[in-house]
Formats: sequence, C-alpha cells, structure tokens
Amino acid sequence: MRRLLLLSVLLMLGSSPRAETYAQRDDVQAFIEEMHDKHGFDTEHLHGLFRHTKPIAAVIKAIMPPKDPAVRSWQAYRGRFVEPKRIAAGRRFMHGNAAKLASAEARFGVPSEIIAAIIGIETIYGRQMGRFDTFAALTTLAFDYPPRAELFRRELEELLLLAREEHRSPLAYTGSYAGALGLPQFLPSSRRRFAIDFDHDGRIDLTTSAADAIGSVANFMAAHGWEKDGPIAVSVDVAGDGVQALIEEGISPQRRPWQLEAANVTLAKVGAGDTAIADRPAALIDLVTPGAATEYRLGYGNFYAITRYNRSSFYAAAVMDLAAELRASK
Repeated sequence: MRRLLLLSVLLMLGSSPRAETYAQRDDVQAFIEEMHDKHGFDTEHLHGLFRHTKPIAAVIKAIMPPKDPAVRSWQAYRGRFVEPKRIAAGRRFMHGNAAKLASAEARFGVPSEIIAAIIGIETIYGRQMGRFDTFAALTTLAFDYPPRAELFRRELEELLLLAREEHRSPLAYTGSYAGALGLPQFLPSSRRRFAIDFDHDGRIDLTTSAADAIGSVANFMAAHGWEKDGPIAVSVDVAGDGVQALIEEGISPQRRPWQLEAANVTLAKVGAGDTAIADRPAALIDLVTPGAATEYRLGYGNFYAITRYNRSSFYAAAVMDLAAELRASK
C-alpha cells in the first residue's frame, strides 16, 4: 500500500502539467480565496507565491510511512538518540547555556535537562535543522499528500500568518521536510503560539538564538501540562491477564497504580534508583523491541506532556533517557 501511494504521488508530481506550478490548480485557488476572506491576504501576492512554487518529490518520499509499519523497535529507536555523540553535544550545550537553562527552569518549572534533551533529539543542537524551502514543502504536503493534507494546509496558513507578523517573505523560511523550524523544530502553528523572545533582543529567533529556543521549548512544555517536580515515568515489571487491556487504553494517564493492580496487573519497580511508584494517575507504556523482552513504564502526566511535542511513547521515553544522561553530568 505504501509503495502504491508513493508511486502514484510521484508519478503525478513528475508527469502531470500540474506539477510545474501550483497557481492554476483549483484547490490552490480555493485556498487563496480562503486566505483572502479569512485574513485579508492579497490574492495577487499569493498567486505570485504559488506561481514560483513547485512540488518537492523528496518531501513526499520523506513523509511516507515505513514499508512495514508493524516493525517498531524501541532499542533501535533509543540507540539513535541516546548515544555518546549526542550525549557529549548535549553536555556542551548545557554548559554553554547554563544560565538560560536555569532561568527557563525557574520560570516554567521544566528541568534544564529535559529542555536540552528535546533540542538534542530534534536537531542535535542545531546541526540538523533541515534545508527545505518551508513554503514549498508545506505546499507540497498540503496539496499533494492526501493522507495529511488538512493538517498541512493549516500549517501553510500558519506560515503565511507568521511571515506577515514578522514582516518576512513566506519564501524566506527553511526547515525540515514537514515544515518544522529552527533548533526546537516548531511547526509554524507552534512557532506562533509558543515561541518567545527569551534573550530579550526584541525578536524571536529559533534558528541562531539558543536562548530563544530554550525558553520556547520550556514555554511549550508548561503550556501542555508540565508539572514542576512531578514524576515522568518509572520502569516496571508487569504480569497478569489485564496488561494488554491497559496498554490499549492509550498513553493518557488515567489510573493510579492500585487501580492498575485492580485490573489484574501486578507491578514491580525495576532498578534500585530513588524513583518510587508514585500514587498518581499513570498509563502503562509498552516499549516493544522485536525479538527482545518488552520494556514497560508507568507514564505520569509529565510523560504525557512530552508526547504533546511528538505524539510517540518512544519519543517521550528517549527524551527521558537522554535527559537522565545529561542530568548525570550536571
């Protein structure tokens, strides 16, 4: 199915006259009229932008789901992000930005190492921010990737609003294939809502200002429910015939540990650290690796807050683990 979708989209991009420009397409013209009616954009200006924008086949290839979506490996995923080079880079980042990290932690309640871990996983501290033309990438996804076209049309709208607010051309932005921007890889909607001028220089710069990126990540996390000094997750061994049912409830924390045990699941903390099984609402998280034992964690509210940044339990667990490595070096 993935192969058929990719081939059909790429054939359309490569062989149809529509691939040469977006300006004459009916769906794009409807979008232009919508932007005029909702936000007062000049239609001729928008036509000019789309006349100079062509689809990017590499964007479609990058966003396609894996060939075999059933193959998910926590150990492989973790190994990509919690590894010596990224840990070393994270320690340097924390050392070089210690004052701003401390200030963000004091203001928003988000630990320095969590902020640093997110930036590290997103871009390796600015090394991999993406070089795609953001307007062209979002246009490609908004009009030539049907599975998520609605999402990317909203982000294209947000980019146009962002550019107008910043008195920049929409064509001036570069980022990931999915339209994410800067050190923290904010989509335009998050850039408009959560990015802040944390170095107080009169402008928000997520590309070259580590301070703005630090403050913006902390602001995002606080706005999405981060609880100061609250637990994130604890590793547990589980047993019982209620395990699968609890996993299927999802990653939103709903049950306290005693309620999990009442659902035919026994819990035992893994390891000898000082993180106990807190009596708070939690979700049972399964971190699956084919051919190896599944790792389980109880994810509390702060674990769920991390998944608002990237809606993946693998992602939240990797942020947690990278942060632990960075915390050990503080």
